Amino acid sequence: MSDTRDKVEPRGRTVLGHPIGLVNLFGVELWERFSYYGMVGILAYYLYYSLERGGLALPQTTATGIVGAYGGLVYLSTVLGGWLADRVLGMERTVFYGGFLVMIGHIALAVLPGLGGAGVGLGCVALGAGALKSNASSLLGTLYEKGNPRCDGGFTLFYLGINLGAFTGPLVTGLMQTELGFHYGFGAAAVGMALGLAQYVVFRRNLGTHGHEVPNPLSAPERTRMALAVVAAAVVVVLVLLTGVVTLANLARVTTGVIVVAALAYFVVMLNSGKVNPSERSRVGAFVPLFIANAAFWSLFQQMFTMLAVYSDERMDWTVFGWTAPASWIQSEEPIWVILLSPVFAMLWTRLRERAPATPTKFALGVIGMGVAFLLFLPMAGGTGKTSPAIVVLAIMAVFAVSELLLSPIGLSVTTKLAPAAFRSQMMALYFLSVGIGTSMAGVLAAFYSPAHELLYFGVSGAVTIAVGLVVVGLSPWIRRRMEGVH
Repeated sequence: MSDTRDKVEPRGRTVLGHPIGLVNLFGVELWERFSYYGMVGILAYYLYYSLERGGLALPQTTATGIVGAYGGLVYLSTVLGGWLADRVLGMERTVFYGGFLVMIGHIALAVLPGLGGAGVGLGCVALGAGALKSNASSLLGTLYEKGNPRCDGGFTLFYLGINLGAFTGPLVTGLMQTELGFHYGFGAAAVGMALGLAQYVVFRRNLGTHGHEVPNPLSAPERTRMALAVVAAAVVVVLVLLTGVVTLANLARVTTGVIVVAALAYFVVMLNSGKVNPSERSRVGAFVPLFIANAAFWSLFQQMFTMLAVYSDERMDWTVFGWTAPASWIQSEEPIWVILLSPVFAMLWTRLRERAPATPTKFALGVIGMGVAFLLFLPMAGGTGKTSPAIVVLAIMAVFAVSELLLSPIGLSVTTKLAPAAFRSQMMALYFLSVGIGTSMAGVLAAFYSPAHELLYFGVSGAVTIAVGLVVVGLSPWIRRRMEGVH
């Protein structure tokens, strides 16, 4: 009889008690996030700054809407990334090709001028990041045996890599943008992704055979149908753009609607698939309220790149010893706290093991914390000019970070646990659709912000989000029953 510890202890080479493959995935995600957050940290400014300042001179509300819509499209493309992994390439190869496409997108932003160059670059980054993100997280989940309590700790360490990239990216690209220009900032993002791809290739063997299989390969008739569907989708996109149904001004709203429809379709397919057994179907049902709570959380959190980017530019005092730091550095304030607190949370979940709060409770606390963070802006609301010191906002970002650590890495982990076997990667894509809804909503909501209405904006946003968290608290017993043994 095998030792029962085999069910919970990682097999093979380990680092700090975790599978060695975590190191490679940690690195590629770090550099991908460096490039992504470095680019998106200066993107709104690139879109709405005047031509004299190196920007494209779009209206400010249009610019923040585009940033939100772009972020939503990144997460929408995780559907394609999950599908490619499950039906065509396998998770491991999809991660590599996604990273390569991200690098190409940043190069396009760096060298191609105007709105056309921005469209090409953002399109490539959106598709590549979607392929990489859904599969890097799913691939990490396969490194752990089911029931291994170290899994949450592993995802929290993985999240540390994300936030190291999120911290350093805006620092580098912000300085490059202010000193040399926007295209140099985008070029720095391209270099970062190139470094990530290089380390991934060198240490690919650490993943062993994980993620190489294609769980549900396409049959010959299915390949034909999918080719026709791709052509039809391309035709629809072209017609929509040519007829003016979708414009830059309404892109965030349209994107939100598309992602909601895609998510509903995914839930219907999974809940009705013959490849999903009753136990798996119950777990998918438990995921629904977590999905909604996650979307509410990210609709506030992702405003760091939309509304709070404008707030940083117009309302925050970035003077440090007579030198004015780049406004984009607000994107690096929150990751500082995540970097400091991630090891604490990783050790906490590992030590508590089965005594840790249940997943619905962690989600509820994360959502409530995010609402509280917005309410903390109220004492500074309603003024004029740059009246918010960066050090005060840094303190508020600590609440952002604690909320994020309660929800986001736990969300990644529980998604891999609740996923039906035939939909492992696509379930992770579904998780990212909830992030996509929140991200595109961050662009929609930013249009309602103005310094004159800050009290109303921060107050209503915070109160509504706290209410969502309290609903999750009430539903926790029902959710736990439906999770069928998943803590």
